[in-house]
Amino acid sequence: MSDEYVDPSGNTEQFRAFAHSEPAAPVEVASRLPLIAGAAAVAVLLVAVAAWLALG
Repeated sequence: MSDEYVDPSGNTEQFRAFAHSEPAAPVEVASRLPLIAGAAAVAVLLVAVAAWLALG
């Protein structure tokens, strides 16, 4: 069976094209906002529970 994948390091021309290609676009910060907000809410909840247990 022939392999469909071509390794860019196997050919100088392909490797140069691979090395000079544009990097992938970074993930936008807005898409991480719900994750950050959820982590902050969990952290506040844990601090509140710890304070309640310490004072109770």
